[in-house]
Amino acid sequence: MSSILEIKALTKNYGEKEVVKGINFSVEEGEIIGFIGPNGAGKSTTIKMITDIEKKDGGVIKYKDKDITETMLDFKKALGVVPQDIAVYDDMSAYDNVKFFASLYQVKGKELISRTKEALEFTGLSENYKMKPTEFSGGMKRRLNIACSIAHRPKLLIMDEPTVGIDPQSRNHIMESIKKLRAIGTTVIYVSHYMEEIEEICSHIILIDHGTILEDMEIEEFKEKYRKLGFNSLEEIFLNLTGTDLRDKEV
Repeated sequence: MSSILEIKALTKNYGEKEVVKGINFSVEEGEIIGFIGPNGAGKSTTIKMITDIEKKDGGVIKYKDKDITETMLDFKKALGVVPQDIAVYDDMSAYDNVKFFASLYQVKGKELISRTKEALEFTGLSENYKMKPTEFSGGMKRRLNIACSIAHRPKLLIMDEPTVGIDPQSRNHIMESIKKLRAIGTTVIYVSHYMEEIEEICSHIILIDHGTILEDMEIEEFKEKYRKLGFNSLEEIFLNLTGTDLRDKEV
């Protein structure tokens, strides 16, 4: 596989505080990466720099071997973002929400209609297309959030805590949707605090803490590495590695 996204020496400062410290990682085309770390680790800042919400202070971000500063329009057309906060319009139906967001990517005519229906079906909302978000449960709003982000068929999808505060049924819907995205070759960067989700859908894991990449490897390799130190679950590894226990051990 070839890299769809490459991050080199990425840096961000807030005043005198360096919150992202020259990190490097790459994302292979078609894989689902679990991007994890505790609160304040630098995850959100990194995502904001990749999506151009915040400007980087140093480093390079490449999409398909090209610096995104030179190909920003093409990059944004290929990018989908599922934000942690619900970003839909309450006064529009589910159908109109998805249609509107797809149209922002120059999807038009019959293609716009078909992709809108496709995204709603993909997220299990086809029967609720006339309803407004105010009539939805929290989980249904989360699924609509995803539908709005995938209707233009992005090559790279960034999902920031897409299952926060939802019921198990909606979580299962979202997990199945992500598996379907993987099956059609969509690359996903999945940000979550739920290690059971990371283990279920991700093939690769990147762990960031204090603005530094601590681990970047296949998830099975990651688990095996720490199993030898006596940690038997992804949850246990995460809690200890971002605390003090493992930092004092030679890995």
